[in-house]
Amino acid sequence: MPYINVKITDEGVSNEQKQAIIRGCTELMVKVLNKNPATTFVVIEEVSTDNWGIGFDQVTELRKRASQT
Repeated sequence: MPYINVKITDEGVSNEQKQAIIRGCTELMVKVLNKNPATTFVVIEEVSTDNWGIGFDQVTELRKRASQT
């Protein structure tokens, strides 16, 4: 019974994209580990870019800097 936790930033991911993530993760478990899709759980957590850091910076600040260049 796989449990897959996907964490992404909360930057406008559509419902269709989330469905594709769930489908893709489940298909991977079926293909690689021969798991039953009926008992494969996928949870998507959306994290604020203020709460996601890369290196020394918040993703919010990194996005601001990138848009200024």
